[in-house]
Amino acid sequence: MSLTWTIPTQAEIAAARQRIASVAVRTPLVRFDWDDGPAEIYLKLELLQPIRAFKLRGAYNAMAALDHAEIAAGVWTASAGNMAQAVAYAARALDVPCTVYVPDTAPRTKINHAIRYGARVVELPIMEWVQIFRDRGYEHATGCFIHPYSDPAVIAGQAVCGLEIIEDLPTVDAIIAPYGGGGLCSGIAAAAKHHAPAVQVWASEIDTGAPLGPSLAAGQPVEVPYQPSFADGIGNPFVNAEMFDLATSLRIRSHIVSRDETANAARLLISRNAIVPEGAAATALAAALSGAVPGKTIVCVISGGNIDPGTLNVILDGGTPD
Repeated sequence: MSLTWTIPTQAEIAAARQRIASVAVRTPLVRFDWDDGPAEIYLKLELLQPIRAFKLRGAYNAMAALDHAEIAAGVWTASAGNMAQAVAYAARALDVPCTVYVPDTAPRTKINHAIRYGARVVELPIMEWVQIFRDRGYEHATGCFIHPYSDPAVIAGQAVCGLEIIEDLPTVDAIIAPYGGGGLCSGIAAAAKHHAPAVQVWASEIDTGAPLGPSLAAGQPVEVPYQPSFADGIGNPFVNAEMFDLATSLRIRSHIVSRDETANAARLLISRNAIVPEGAAATALAAALSGAVPGKTIVCVISGGNIDPGTLNVILDGGTPD
């Protein structure tokens, strides 16, 4: 399926901001307690959203932008956990049924939250689940599909996060955000394009499934080896063609970090700032600490805090989870 998404306009981002104001909060920007390098690092605390992750912005905007008749029969999504929670939370707010398809590797913490918000959860083998993102559908699903990232309304909702960063820290040189499917990075880069075009936007990827960096280097989408990791909110064997086109047009850059770097970044967030991130969120700080991202003022989007207790215990004990 060939798709082309245009960059969200200023008006679309402004409309999204107004639309989501009733459910999503304006999260704070705090300084990372670190004096060991040339850059000042700030943390955008998206883990303080009601579902403990940024996904609520895009999910609610996409659903609230539709006529209620379009979603009255129900909505569904495919997600490793955070979009599952976001769609379930938004569906409850809009009083419509919700089903979420999750991989059989999804963390139980995220699944339980989605169920608590009223979702019907269906587990699938991970590669069958991944195929949903290629096909933009699933033969057994009914209702309105809310894509977790490849949807203009979802991207416009995530752009509000970038707009807040630019407003709160006009001196920002670079923004780093975890890259799973690309909705967050694309939204932030769209906000920067309109309001602060000199700001660089970087995608943090984990080396267990990092397709954007090699795709940018090749000038076209390429597939990469993939294995699940504790950074379950990101990691893919491929980048969708339309999301690759957005990344290139918005000049998004990529830096790939290891599992060890990610676990170390998570420990630093906990010990220095008393912030408990999930694995995907810690990749943004890991990328900043690597020194690969230029700039004197860098913002890391701490995208979520839905971490399983067992994974957290391994990190606190000084280890690197699988």
